[in-house]
Amino acid sequence: MPESQRGKVAGLTGFATQVAPVVGVVLAGSFTTNNLLLFLVPGAIGVVLTLLFVLLVHEKDSRGNTFEEKLNLGGLLRKYLYNPKQYPDFSWNWLGRFLFYFGLTLNTTFTAFFFASRLGVSVTEVAGIIAILSMAGIVATTAGAIGGGFISDKLRRRRAFVFGAGIIFGAGAIVMAFATDMPMLVVGSLLGSLGIGAFSAVDQALLLDVLPERDTDAGRFMGITGFATSIPQSIAPLIAPLFLAVGVSASGEKNYLLLYVIAAACTFLGGLVVLRIRSVR
Repeated sequence: MPESQRGKVAGLTGFATQVAPVVGVVLAGSFTTNNLLLFLVPGAIGVVLTLLFVLLVHEKDSRGNTFEEKLNLGGLLRKYLYNPKQYPDFSWNWLGRFLFYFGLTLNTTFTAFFFASRLGVSVTEVAGIIAILSMAGIVATTAGAIGGGFISDKLRRRRAFVFGAGIIFGAGAIVMAFATDMPMLVVGSLLGSLGIGAFSAVDQALLLDVLPERDTDAGRFMGITGFATSIPQSIAPLIAPLFLAVGVSASGEKNYLLLYVIAAACTFLGGLVVLRIRSVR
């Protein structure tokens, strides 16, 4: 993919990623009275679309390829390791992504409980509010993804946009941390969604710019990058209760302020770390 198109494509991919779940939820809603169709229809759609991809997207014939080493369990495990000093820009991008998604997961894991606490209502009562905010968040995320991707291509800049996305999301988390009413919660949530969209699109383009050994081991390093997203999503929910328990009041009020401030700090650091990359502007 030409470097000048990576931001656009990453933005459009982010748009599809945000819209698809909404379409899926709406579609599934029409089958709530039939559990068989509720599972079969989404599965059938997945099969059809995957088959279209397989049939219409052609790849080079790989039967004549030769490999320097045989694939075995030990060799496979070694592929998950690499020398960070050999590829410093890739490593900084990996760390920035890890920090951002760690902060993001801290921010979103206890959203329903946080809203209920700040609004003084039960968790069940905030379900409708969160659903409406999620719909509005899709618009904000789409604007961040497509806008950030297209503009970063136009200006031929990546790092500043990733850093800015970290600041925007962090600002949203700070607004939510100190929010005492619904308008502030809405503003903070939409800022966070805007930051998520911009970060996911432009950081993906930046990753493609710094991807090592793209002609021979692109899949390997994309797989390693996947850990920068999956590990935070796994460990952040386990660590978050430790922050919530700090200074718990006699009434049992959890420390959401600390949790959201730390989330903001992580996303800010995630954007800041990316500025250490030298091979891409």
